[in-house]
Amino acid sequence: MDDQSQHTTAGHSAQSGSNTATGLREVLASPYRSYLYSYPHKTAYRELNPPLPLGPLWERENTDTYFLYMHIPFCAARCGFCNLFTLPDRRDDTHVRYVDALERQARQWAPLTSRRPYSRFAIGGGTPTLLNEIQLKRLFDIAEQVMGLDPTQASISVETSPDTVTDTKLRIMKERSVDRVSMGIQSFIEAEAAAIYRPQKPQEVERALEKLARFEFPLLNLDLIYGLPGQTVESWLYSLERVLSYEPGEIFIYPLYTRENTIVKPDDIQRQGPDIRMELYKAARETLKSRGYVQYSMRRFAKEQSSFGSKELLPYSCQEEGMVGLGCGARSYTSEVHYASKYGVSYKATQSIIADYVATERYDVADYGIVLSREEQKRRFILKALLHREGLALTDYYQRFETEVMSDYGWLSELLSEGMAELGQDDKDNQVLRLTEEGLGYSDAIGDWLISAEVREEMEGFVFL
Repeated sequence: MDDQSQHTTAGHSAQSGSNTATGLREVLASPYRSYLYSYPHKTAYRELNPPLPLGPLWERENTDTYFLYMHIPFCAARCGFCNLFTLPDRRDDTHVRYVDALERQARQWAPLTSRRPYSRFAIGGGTPTLLNEIQLKRLFDIAEQVMGLDPTQASISVETSPDTVTDTKLRIMKERSVDRVSMGIQSFIEAEAAAIYRPQKPQEVERALEKLARFEFPLLNLDLIYGLPGQTVESWLYSLERVLSYEPGEIFIYPLYTRENTIVKPDDIQRQGPDIRMELYKAARETLKSRGYVQYSMRRFAKEQSSFGSKELLPYSCQEEGMVGLGCGARSYTSEVHYASKYGVSYKATQSIIADYVATERYDVADYGIVLSREEQKRRFILKALLHREGLALTDYYQRFETEVMSDYGWLSELLSEGMAELGQDDKDNQVLRLTEEGLGYSDAIGDWLISAEVREEMEGFVFL
């Protein structure tokens, strides 16, 4: 699954974003409210009028390094739970025209972002490895020859799917210094995959995993989903054990979310019976801990010794900005402005947005996105830190905003009183607000609770095309 484009929804009153109308205890009664992987979510984006020239936006950025992301919005088929910006389209000619447009965009953006090196490079989607070998190579060429990526200093990650894993494509990725390959499996049970309209057989998954194992990428990430129709604790742990047998350095476990604009509707899941996602999550957490995996977030579990081979990586903080997103559906983050192409989910809307992107000649303005007020910058900073194992270092917040976080947001103390967080020290003896183990399990409720009233109103007002 692509980190840039996951599932989200607005779960409670717009007033609760201010944390005055809805207390934390009430929010925790519904632990699966929304996946807030980034903030603000793309459903809060609107037309920027007037459009903002990109040159001045990037000139003001003072982070040491950037994150380069390429979005390939094509897949073989749309899964039933998916509301990502992706289009089922296998045609080579469509892919060629799209990569042509992405290269055109890159050539216009390279002079704007060349002031800083890239410490991370990711190709997501969709399914990037749906592209043929020539177009896959072009993506790396664009990153290195046009954008100036130094593959010896950057972590390079590529998403794939079992049906697109071939020796030739893996060889290309190995030659281009890819050190992290991520593959969505979701389930090893064919009936569970079929229930979410994912045409996938366990034998195909095993074949792909065996190929990946032979190429020995420094870090293999595998994704699973819990809460699937018909899934039980036993079948969930079976899928998890199959994943563990390949000893991946990283495992992401995602709770199933469904939306009105996806193939599988919320009512379809509710008819399955009681919601056992928390039980499934806890069973997986205990299994992963017993196998030596460290929990870094509600979803991410990794071996502590997972490395990137011999590379000396440039530093990058998840709280920093400097996300350079190339391709239709990719988002770019500066400290003050987040921008992207328009967002759609339906086939017709996605197809239309991609067609507009491919036909565009100039990509030198931000015309769709959100301008972050200081308030929203603070909330983003809190969210990006608090929902991860490292936690929110209070001195980092002060250095960034010159105010005390517990004074700015006194209601954060509810996390302490409800046992969802604790105050501790980091390795530099700075005071850190961290979620407890129980708190990590409620990250989707806590993240939703932290949304401001203004952003929530925009999210709830978004009209899907």
